[in-house]
Amino acid sequence: MIFSPKVKYEERTYRNLISKDNLQSYKVVIAQSDLFISSDVNLAATAERALINHRSLLENYIKINPHFLTSLAPLPLDNLAPPIVRDMLEKSALAGVGPMASVAGAVAEFVGKDISDYAQTLIIENGGDIFLKAKDNLTVSVFAGESPLSYKVNFLVEPEKTPLGICTSSGTVGPSISLGKADAVCVISKSTTLADAAASAIGNNVKSKNDIKKALHFGMQIKGILGIIIIIGKEMGVIGDVRLV
Repeated sequence: MIFSPKVKYEERTYRNLISKDNLQSYKVVIAQSDLFISSDVNLAATAERALINHRSLLENYIKINPHFLTSLAPLPLDNLAPPIVRDMLEKSALAGVGPMASVAGAVAEFVGKDISDYAQTLIIENGGDIFLKAKDNLTVSVFAGESPLSYKVNFLVEPEKTPLGICTSSGTVGPSISLGKADAVCVISKSTTLADAAASAIGNNVKSKNDIKKALHFGMQIKGILGIIIIIGKEMGVIGDVRLV
């Protein structure tokens, strides 16, 4: 259990809401990595090989550098580390959080990049963090736990803007560490690794609805962030390149 020794399993019922139109949906699961993939071609075997490779690189690095697993603050860059580790170190430093805050997004992105040439549309979801490549317009709904706005906030993703990372952090849903109280902090970036790290950093700054505005502006100061949605209770805020529908 390298990645998280005390993970609490949570039924991911939101996966049932992903549109199946013209797409095949399937799971690829190895230990804590639970990928839900939708694509126009079934890439389960290819995705599994990619996941095994990147997990192995991460696990071997953590065995030699255990602080990578536990640090809640950015760590120095390591030019000798595997690509996925270097990316996590770089993107978490931009967001001001520990590298493991970006692990779900990094895994989704690196698996996605390995297999994206084989599909025109590819959606890889890993614990609420998404790597997305699309050939047509897609509508994304934000899951926000018990908030009355859950699934009611939707935004458009245009194919020419993909591949794209869409990651969500929550202080009220799931096992991830968050110092905030937001029901959802959804971040959009060309880098899924960065979107994941930034969602954690921004979420840590949302203790109440009064923090939404300053958290939005804080997040947009992180280089590479395209847009942010924050939901807490009945309140929400949006900033950046987000086209609500």
